Amino acid sequence: MKIYKFGGASVKDSQAIKNLLKLLTSQDHGKLLIVISAMGKTTNAIEIIVKRYLEENKIPEELLKIQNSHLQIAGELFPDPSHPVYIKITRLIEEIRNFLEHNKSNRYDYVYDQVVSYGELLSTTIISEYLNSHNYKNTWLDSRKVIKTDSTYRDAQVNWEETHKAIEKHINRDQIHITQGFIASDADNFTTTLGREGSDYTAGIFAYCLNAESLSIWKDVPGVLNADPREFTQTSLLNQISYEEAIELAFYGASVIHPKTLQPLQKKEIPLYVKSFIQPEGKGTSVMRGNRIEPQIPCFIVKKNLVLISLSSLDFSFMVEENISEIFRLFHLYQMKVDLIQNSAISFSVCVDNRFNQLEKLIQHLKARFRVKYNTEVSLYTIRHFNDAAIASLEKNKEILLKQITRDTVQLVTRN
Repeated sequence: MKIYKFGGASVKDSQAIKNLLKLLTSQDHGKLLIVISAMGKTTNAIEIIVKRYLEENKIPEELLKIQNSHLQIAGELFPDPSHPVYIKITRLIEEIRNFLEHNKSNRYDYVYDQVVSYGELLSTTIISEYLNSHNYKNTWLDSRKVIKTDSTYRDAQVNWEETHKAIEKHINRDQIHITQGFIASDADNFTTTLGREGSDYTAGIFAYCLNAESLSIWKDVPGVLNADPREFTQTSLLNQISYEEAIELAFYGASVIHPKTLQPLQKKEIPLYVKSFIQPEGKGTSVMRGNRIEPQIPCFIVKKNLVLISLSSLDFSFMVEENISEIFRLFHLYQMKVDLIQNSAISFSVCVDNRFNQLEKLIQHLKARFRVKYNTEVSLYTIRHFNDAAIASLEKNKEILLKQITRDTVQLVTRN
């Protein structure tokens, strides 16, 4: 069995969905499970709905825009106005409205997961119906029935035992299934999500539990490039990457592969292929056991809008294990993702991602025990397999706040 995963760009409008059908019918895929993200920028649009709902305590008008945009796409795919897809779209929108009308919680993370998940439910409903209408027979699967997690909303941890049982129960290996990335459910069947860009991880979970032959992630780029073309003018395709190297690149922030996706694949040595849905005949990039990286060239990664925090003890004593363990306890408490660490005898610097918007609380807590300096909106540049020319190209015209070099990697923190 093979797993295919399509991101939002590959299903952003009716023409993209028609292209998806052409791609699927052109591939010799055999047994297949297809994981699909929300269409285009739908997740961003629904995030605005969640934010405004919690601020204003009413259902934002943007919900109607979400409904109309999906009905418009359906209208371009289904000429028959009596097609059941229209009822299904309206029903999903009504489920969002009903939740917002009756919800009593003001917990952002909980509300976020219950509402944002509908982006994937809407996209897969439309696509499944469209493929069926063109004789590409498939079964729509609600991934919340089979991906089981704890209740850490917006960053749920997979319960592998329960997930494996549910997948074996609900998936018929002789059928093609269409399902959602990113979304799951906890033991009480409340919706959870696996973190932004978690659709790749969903595909990895299915590949692992189904002992898949391979996982193919279809992108709007030729494969894994040595740099993000939106940030760097010159990029090159990486033909092959080892699991270990891909995990390193993902950890440092390479956007093509989700950091958690690779771990379950590596355990069973399931190959990962990153290919272009625009040019599906292209070679793409393979991630598997073997050479670390081919060709051996510097790889550039940038993460923006981070926070650089520098700490020292109030009495200028050494920053030893006791202090550092307390710092990391607070990072965990306030859900800060650590991207870089540097310490000396009396100071400790760390670059963190404030994705849960708890920086102010963290800083106040830290000030009770440490001297604290911090810079917001900094950028973290990473070069894997660096050379002098690569470092020089990054340092040019930048204000460098911190620099760290190890055997294979150089990292620079700069002001945006």
